[in-house]
Amino acid sequence: MFNIITTLQSFDMVKSLQNLWRSTGFVTSLTPIWQNLIMMAIACILIYLAVAKEFEPNLLLAIGFGMFIINIPGAYNILYGTYGYTFTTMVDGVSETLKIGDQLLKGLTVSDLTGIPEIAEWLKANVSNFDGMDMVHKVEAIESAVHALLPEVSNISVAHEVVQDQGLFFYLYKGVEWVIYPPLIFLGIGAMTDFGPLIANPKSLIMGAAAQLGIFVTFIIAINIGFTGEEGAAIGIIGGADGPTAIYVTVKLAAHLLPAISVAAYSYMALIKVIQPPIMKLLTTKKERGIVMEQLRPVSKTEKVIFPIAVTGIVGIVLPSAIPLLGMLMLGNLMKESGVVPRLTNTAKNELINIITILLGVIVGSKATADVFLKLETLLIILIGVFAFAFGTAGGLLIGKIMSKLSKGKINPLIGSAGVSAVPMAARISHMVGQEENPNNYLLMHAMGPNVAGVIGSAVAAGVLLAIFGV
Repeated sequence: MFNIITTLQSFDMVKSLQNLWRSTGFVTSLTPIWQNLIMMAIACILIYLAVAKEFEPNLLLAIGFGMFIINIPGAYNILYGTYGYTFTTMVDGVSETLKIGDQLLKGLTVSDLTGIPEIAEWLKANVSNFDGMDMVHKVEAIESAVHALLPEVSNISVAHEVVQDQGLFFYLYKGVEWVIYPPLIFLGIGAMTDFGPLIANPKSLIMGAAAQLGIFVTFIIAINIGFTGEEGAAIGIIGGADGPTAIYVTVKLAAHLLPAISVAAYSYMALIKVIQPPIMKLLTTKKERGIVMEQLRPVSKTEKVIFPIAVTGIVGIVLPSAIPLLGMLMLGNLMKESGVVPRLTNTAKNELINIITILLGVIVGSKATADVFLKLETLLIILIGVFAFAFGTAGGLLIGKIMSKLSKGKINPLIGSAGVSAVPMAARISHMVGQEENPNNYLLMHAMGPNVAGVIGSAVAAGVLLAIFGV
């Protein structure tokens, strides 16, 4: 009883309520609340498309929820950790470092500031000046002030990073940052993929290669509107319609663009049912769409086992930078076609890829924060991404039309649109559009040839871009 009374006497209700208020999202949010609400509304639209319209729900549901949860005011500090500023100065060969969390810049008091006293005192005196600023402008303002405050210091380094309390998403994001998730996704895709249609009809490799047109056209466009070569390469990879490849290339070449590029790549993959059919109908005639193709020849087990080994060896020698993605893709396929490791194959194409898809979807969505997403640069990247996807689809279709003419009407050009590497979504759409013109037209297996060729093509295109920039 005495302990209870003592505890109640020492309990400071006012201070406790102040601490409770300071912990709410209204105080700890790093961006204006109205921006958070806009992003949460966008996230709800993505969730609606996944649930109500079934636009690739395996991707869009996780992305939408990741975007929703990270934009709840105050959630970023909990899920990723406390972001702040690390100040390092060098005076007479002596280095001093000060770490300050963003909470200080939202009006919270910090009692034990240590490190560089001039910066600490300046921050204490100017906390109120940062209310309402987004993260980017805070960094710019602090950098300017620090350099003006300490003009006699020969070397000042200012960085914005996690300074304490790393959260759940901070660690999950390492799978993206260290490019672990994309190759594992390719392993699962390989274990699910049948390269038989491509082996039976090697000419479909040409359509898969042509569909990479979107990558290189967009690369050129991006450079000409002001992006650097590395940024243009990362943006262009959206045209491959391959989320893991887009993440892989972006992390290597332009990591600061990862939120915009990853969200664009995965969103367009999910919306492929909306984007592709109008382009397909625009670039083909009714007669072309109704072409019925002959059944493919049977492919032996020996051919299917040799194929992943041969492709890995040939591409690996010519383009080593493509091996992390292409090698894992072919390993998964080799496990499948060998037939001797069914447990490993089932794990790769079920449990492993499902787990990685959940983590990757949520983490991709969680990078779409208001301060990053609601910028002209991000909106421009998303707009360019549409053109990248459209050019990729058009490239495959146009080669399909040429091959249709050369074969005297034996090839349906619709299968060329499946050359983008969204497996098996693009192949299904080719089949569906073909059946709209001719219900007896079964293009799925024919379209799978360019489709799986597109997976190989996007990995090779990624390797080419990485090699060009010396990565």
